[in-house]
Amino acid sequence: MPRRTAFHTRARSSVLAALTATVLAAVGTPALAAPGGDHPMGQAFTRAAEKFDVPRDLLTAVGYGETRLDDHAGHPSQAGGYGVMHLVSNPVNRTLERAAALTGASPAALRTNTSANVLGGAAVLREYADELGLDARDRDDIDAWYPVVARYGGTDGPTAAVYADAVYEVLANGLDTVVPSGERISVTGRPVAPQKGPLVSAGTWAQSPDYPSALWSPAHANNFATGRTAKISKVVVHVTQGSYAGSISWFRNPTSSVSAHYVVRSSDGEITQMVRDSDTAYHARSANSSTLGIEHEGFVDDPTWFTETMYRSSAALTRHLCDRYGIPKDREHIVGHSEVPGNDHTDPGRYWDWARYMELVGGDSGTPADGLSFTSYATLRSGSTGPQVAAAQRLLGEQGHPAGAVDGSFGPVTVSAVRAYQTARGLSADGVVGAKTWTALLSAGETPTVEQGASGDAVKRLQRALTAAMGSAVVVDGSFGPATETAVRAYQKSRGLVADGFVGPVTWAALQAGR
Repeated sequence: MPRRTAFHTRARSSVLAALTATVLAAVGTPALAAPGGDHPMGQAFTRAAEKFDVPRDLLTAVGYGETRLDDHAGHPSQAGGYGVMHLVSNPVNRTLERAAALTGASPAALRTNTSANVLGGAAVLREYADELGLDARDRDDIDAWYPVVARYGGTDGPTAAVYADAVYEVLANGLDTVVPSGERISVTGRPVAPQKGPLVSAGTWAQSPDYPSALWSPAHANNFATGRTAKISKVVVHVTQGSYAGSISWFRNPTSSVSAHYVVRSSDGEITQMVRDSDTAYHARSANSSTLGIEHEGFVDDPTWFTETMYRSSAALTRHLCDRYGIPKDREHIVGHSEVPGNDHTDPGRYWDWARYMELVGGDSGTPADGLSFTSYATLRSGSTGPQVAAAQRLLGEQGHPAGAVDGSFGPVTVSAVRAYQTARGLSADGVVGAKTWTALLSAGETPTVEQGASGDAVKRLQRALTAAMGSAVVVDGSFGPATETAVRAYQKSRGLVADGFVGPVTWAALQAGR
């Protein structure tokens, strides 16, 4: 690729708003602490950068843009991508297999070993750089890597530009984040002027035909059906299990057979429409014909993706859709993917704050008649408000740890009560009501043996506790049917118990310990 030609252009200003609280604008943030035994990911980036002559900060920014440096325990993204570098294996993008050929590492290692995965990502970037004509001098210029980064995203045109812009926004703003292992990773902020090449004239997407605040990038025709066979009656909330640009690319991929009507970005709430409201997106199986699907950038096991900006932007979209199509603004009609019958997905997961979301939509938050049986349990902490806080306060009081007035406001008295309860139960006394504390609170009480065919209050407690523990809704009807047995077996298996579907003393003990 020619050096310092007309391709040398200014980065589009403020393509993304502040990425997260972890991305800092302060130039001068230390690039990385000196490598040591307690910095395995940092060492992996340094070694891979040196081996393949890829700028270390660029390599890190690519990983952050893809996964926020979380390998998700080797589980694949929606597009079949693995590890912090999101090495992909699908019919049209095979960076995982390419990385295996370039590094000699096995696909299994690349999927599950962070060092191998980072090395594989660097190898693929370097191969793309060679193919695009970057010489040794170019490789020292971080701005010359823009077309390489765009190609790494596995797409082209405006989608590729969105992907590369996000990476260069990290480079411009800097990064100081703590990864799931507890290690701190940093990138120094610096002025950037990426050489965009042909991408500078790739253009931008048109305005959405159905929601004026959104962009329009149509999904491939293979991934949705024209028209509908039923009246629109619900909105389904999804989480992408991947990045914003990556998800848009996946829905444009003719082999994916999936799509959603809208995709919402985490950092700034930008929305892209991909299927017309009047058409049937493939997002919720049997409910496709009567629902509108909204995907949210992120992963179900990482709450940092669910920013206030994302909530507000998505809620405004949902409010618009409800008003336009006469959909009631309640939790019977605004549902999670996991709540749609016949689906095996868990999104949006336990970290999605339904109470906050419904408040922003301006509808009924879906407070259950019994005040306890929610379809998901949000993480609560000091400053939280709403019906789930009231539920936690009530349960704490019933179990000997009064949290003050049951007023739905998580103040100092509630924090103290939570900590006292957690200490008594052998949980981490952090004052936060997360999945473990919810599971213990909801399952507390008598421990009769229950199995399929049983009914009553003990079954309701079991169903609530399983919802909290597993992060996916179990219908709380007090009737131990096949669905409850399936949930019990899944819980038992995931906790190393005998997965027999019977709830006896051992399973009750695990639930009441917050496991």
